[in-house]
Amino acid sequence: MSGFVSRVPLRWVDLDAQGHVNNAVVADYLQEARVDWLLSGPNAHLLGTSTMVVSHQVTYLGPVAFGVDPVEVELRVGSVGAARFTLGYSVVQDGRELARARSVLCLFDYAAMRPRRMTTAERGWFATQSGEVAPFASLGRWRVGERAHSYEFVVRWSDLDPYGHVNNVRVFDFVAEARIRMNPDGDDTTRMHLAAEQGLLWMVARQDVDYLGQIAHRVEPYRVRSAVARVGRTSVTIIAQVEDPLDNAVLVRTRTVLVCGDASGRPVPLPESMHEAAARWPAEPA
Repeated sequence: MSGFVSRVPLRWVDLDAQGHVNNAVVADYLQEARVDWLLSGPNAHLLGTSTMVVSHQVTYLGPVAFGVDPVEVELRVGSVGAARFTLGYSVVQDGRELARARSVLCLFDYAAMRPRRMTTAERGWFATQSGEVAPFASLGRWRVGERAHSYEFVVRWSDLDPYGHVNNVRVFDFVAEARIRMNPDGDDTTRMHLAAEQGLLWMVARQDVDYLGQIAHRVEPYRVRSAVARVGRTSVTIIAQVEDPLDNAVLVRTRTVLVCGDASGRPVPLPESMHEAAARWPAEPA
C-alpha cells in the first residue's frame, strides 16, 4: 500500500549556515506531513487536543536544497496499539530520498495528564492504513554521566505549540545549540566556527529523540548536558539530555550521529578537537 503524500513548501529561512535545509527543519517537515495526514481523515479531532509525540528517529541521507517546488513527505502507518501508534516517513526532493524517519505517538488526556486508550473508531481508521514500518538500527545504550558538557537555554514564547508546552520539533534546536558549544578550546568560539576555519563541515547523519516530560515556558532556564559516546574515523555519536535544574528531572534524551566532511561533503577524519572533546566529556555505557 502506498502511503499518504504531503507536499511541504520550503522557506528561504529554512536554510542554515551551510546553505542547505537545517536538520531540525526536516523534523518540522515531518510534523507538517503528520498534521496534513490527520486533517485528511476522521481523526482530525485528535490534533491539538489528544496527541503526544513519544519518540523520533531520523536518518539523513542527503542535504535538502532550497527550491520553489515543495518537498514530498510520504507517511505510512506502522503498528497500532491500544493507546499508541507508529509512523514512518520518507522525505523526497526531485525524485531523491533525502531523509527517512520513524515516530511513535500516543493519545494523551491533558486534563488527567495520562495516556488514554483509543476509541474503536479512532483505532479503526489508523488500523485500516497499518503496514510495516521497518525499525532503525540501535545506536547503543549510553548515559551522560558526571563528566558532561553543560549548556543552559531559555524557552521562547514562540517555542510553544497549541498544547501550551514546547513543541517536540524545538527540542532538536536546543540540543543542536548545546552541541555546537562543545568546544574544548574555550567559550569564545564554537565548534562550527572552528570547522569553518579548517574548511570542514559537520553533517548530521542520524538523530534519535525520546520525550520523557513536557518543557514549559518560564523565566528560569533549562539545561542540556551532552557527552561523546562513540568515536569513529569520520563520525562521532553525541548523546544529550534536557534537564530541569530546579528538580534535576530528565525531560528528553537524544542520540546524534555527526559526520565530518570536507567542503564538498565527502567524509574526512575527525579533527583533533573532537578527540579532545571525547576525552573531556565522555559518555558512559548504560
